[in-house]
Amino acid sequence: MSGNTSKRYPAELKERAVRMVAEAVEGGEREWAAMRRVAELLGVGSVETVRKWVRREQVEAGARPGVRTEEAVEVKRLKRENAELRRANGILKAASAFFAAELDRPSR
Repeated sequence: MSGNTSKRYPAELKERAVRMVAEAVEGGEREWAAMRRVAELLGVGSVETVRKWVRREQVEAGARPGVRTEEAVEVKRLKRENAELRRANGILKAASAFFAAELDRPSR
């Protein structure tokens, strides 16, 4: 079953899995082995799911390059706002041209 894992696994489970992997790696276990063991212990369907959680947390903590969630949300909001402003600007330009043409028409 593929899809968004945020709906299938509670945030507490994700945090616990990330914490368990970090502790295992600090204890000398290889990262991939730790992820596999944690996925099995917690009943997570795929090691890849745990890997994504760990990588996301590393990005959020600044330990790994990437776009933080907060920044991605802000960029998305700004893009939406920019598109809205472009539409409004287009409407205003069309209205301006219409009224300018009306002023240039000879009156009867």
